[in-house]
Amino acid sequence: MVSPCLPLSLSPCLCTWFDFPTVSNMNTASPTKPLRVALVGNPNTGKSTLFTALAGVRQRVGNYPGVTVEKKTGAMRLGDQVLELIDLPGTYSLAPRSPDEMVTVDVLLGRRDNDGPPDVVLSIVDASNLERNLYLVSQVLSLGIPTVIALNMVDLAHDREIEIDIDALTDRLKVPVVPVQANRGVGVERLSTALASAAAAGPRQFENPFPPAFQQHTADLADWLHQNAGQKLPRFLVERLLLDGDGYLESELLNGTAEVGKQKLRAARESLAAAGLPVPAVEAMARYDWVGRTLNGICRRPAGHRRTTTDRIDALLTHKVWGTLVFVLTMAVLFSSIFVMAAPLMNFIDAGVGALASFVEGVLPDGALRSLLVNGVIGGVGAVIIFLPQILILFLFIALLEDCGYMARAAFLMDRLMAGVGLSGKSFIPLLSSFACAVPGIMATRVIENRRDRLATILIAPLMSCSARLPVYVILIGAFVPAHRYLGGLVGLQGLVLLGMYSIGIIVAICVAWILKRSVLRGDTPPFVLELPSYKVPSARTVAFRMGERGWSFLARAGTVIFAVTIVIWALSYYPRSNDRVAVDIASRRAAIQSDSAALAAFDDPQNLEHLSASLHQRYSFLGRAGQLIEPVIRPLGWDWRIGCAAIASFPAREVVMGVLGVIYNLGSDIDVKAESDQHRLQAQLRAARWDNTGKPVFNLPVALSIMVFFALCAQCAATLAVIRRETNSWRWPAFTFAYMTTLAYVGALITYQLTSRLLL
Repeated sequence: MVSPCLPLSLSPCLCTWFDFPTVSNMNTASPTKPLRVALVGNPNTGKSTLFTALAGVRQRVGNYPGVTVEKKTGAMRLGDQVLELIDLPGTYSLAPRSPDEMVTVDVLLGRRDNDGPPDVVLSIVDASNLERNLYLVSQVLSLGIPTVIALNMVDLAHDREIEIDIDALTDRLKVPVVPVQANRGVGVERLSTALASAAAAGPRQFENPFPPAFQQHTADLADWLHQNAGQKLPRFLVERLLLDGDGYLESELLNGTAEVGKQKLRAARESLAAAGLPVPAVEAMARYDWVGRTLNGICRRPAGHRRTTTDRIDALLTHKVWGTLVFVLTMAVLFSSIFVMAAPLMNFIDAGVGALASFVEGVLPDGALRSLLVNGVIGGVGAVIIFLPQILILFLFIALLEDCGYMARAAFLMDRLMAGVGLSGKSFIPLLSSFACAVPGIMATRVIENRRDRLATILIAPLMSCSARLPVYVILIGAFVPAHRYLGGLVGLQGLVLLGMYSIGIIVAICVAWILKRSVLRGDTPPFVLELPSYKVPSARTVAFRMGERGWSFLARAGTVIFAVTIVIWALSYYPRSNDRVAVDIASRRAAIQSDSAALAAFDDPQNLEHLSASLHQRYSFLGRAGQLIEPVIRPLGWDWRIGCAAIASFPAREVVMGVLGVIYNLGSDIDVKAESDQHRLQAQLRAARWDNTGKPVFNLPVALSIMVFFALCAQCAATLAVIRRETNSWRWPAFTFAYMTTLAYVGALITYQLTSRLLL
């Protein structure tokens, strides 16, 4: 008797998004050893959603030692038993062809953890696409580990009139099959009970789907490796070695017997091919034959193709013209929301940080401690958390688009454009996000499975002109670019220059990506094989967890680094305190205007004296001295020591440059570059700035263009470099990013100044 999919023990189908199982999250120590459960599944089967439903808030995210593969673990309690959950990367097969894929196999075989293989494997499959999903299930069952199958998305299967006999499927697979709806939490409690029962029952014998000839060659190869290479490999790894046509596992497993081992493998493969079992096609033939026999008579689909709601929506969203227009509109809403929706929260955080700083200033006397707390600690924390609203809003939209199924369509539409530089369509969303802030943009590259593509996207994301660069553009364009208008006033020169600054980053990023994919990240562009999942209502719980996870990851990882760097910059700009020297300079300047009563009155204004004192202290600080030290290097850019000092101080965050210039030019460190009055004050001071030795103006149009090009291309952002370190699990790539972007920025600024100064001056 074949029963429809929906009624299978899923009567509470009208539950709300938050109707989750009664098993509780782990909050106390367990007296028994935790039961280790590894989650395995194809992409887009709801694996991460089910992990969130099981683990709740008890989640931890990190990287496996030595590789850039995310390791997500969680825990839950089932009575007296604690279940330790391991969410492995989504994969279509357990055939490792890269270090990333090898991690999944190593964890399942117990070759990476000291605790050995997991106690249970939870294999998540899509009920609406059983044929394809059972290929991975057959590989999992071959490992000989107790297994439970979570038959997810049973509601979608029901909508497509797919009927599955769950009891018959359980009998044939000889492992528990539990129907669930992960996004609604339906069936999750029953699933957790099945996991504990499967571990207690132990492993069950699984039918080897390979032909006898292949099994014999596997046994012979295993014996040879044991005798000659000193390795007693699991049968599954020996099969993988025999099937590996790319040579990756050969270098991993053959050790000192590489040459002889390759000859042994070549002979075995030739023998199999002669027997009509070519490698690696023999695995697909064997496993899909097993899948067909397993599902025969227990999974029924309607005759002919039934046009589903997903098909009707995709007719619009994947259309070359209309789909592109919808995509552009969606991205415009996402992009704009990061600015518009985040602005009130960022202003609220900024106001809170400012109020706290003012309070501390009012409580503590002037001195190093007050400056450390106000400018170092509070300012450093503020510089970190000010980005948090943008990150949360970005990942809110990304989580919604991913969970509903649209993100796969966006990647499909943009693949042809990105393929021109060696990337895939999945790189587009992170790069677009980087126009708001490179930090969430880099974090968004986790949707890219291919390691080389992901790394290339990370390395070019900081070239997108983020919102932190905008104040630099606005101030300098307003002060030095003429307000000429063309085409009857429709086009303005200032707007064209601003567009040019954003275009520079895009053009350079395209060139860098092209070079990277043909040099340090050399490799063929992988075929863009993408499954378009069915549309579904996003899980509010999953979306909330993803937002919280990414936000906390940013604060805990990037925040600590940028906070430390900010304090270092504060110390360099505060020490040494040259009080006597500053007093002499102020007295000298006052004496020079003694005869001008109006100028003397303005000079003696307390606020002006405070600003002048701060400027002189900065000139004689370590930071000021560093600016004067590098002046010979930056002079070809048209810069003096004060611009160099501002560039050095802006390392923690680019927008700091205008505040530093405000200090140097006697406006105070609390200048608000978003306030029109402060913009005019700073612009006036920049126009009035003179070289120390010649008295000529420091700033002009070529210098302004040089500064803007430098900041368009430079890596002046500690948060960005810290997140690159976090995402790549190495300091090598942040160092590489800083080096190549700083070189590009210097060369770009040099060419800009030298050319424009000859053309315009």
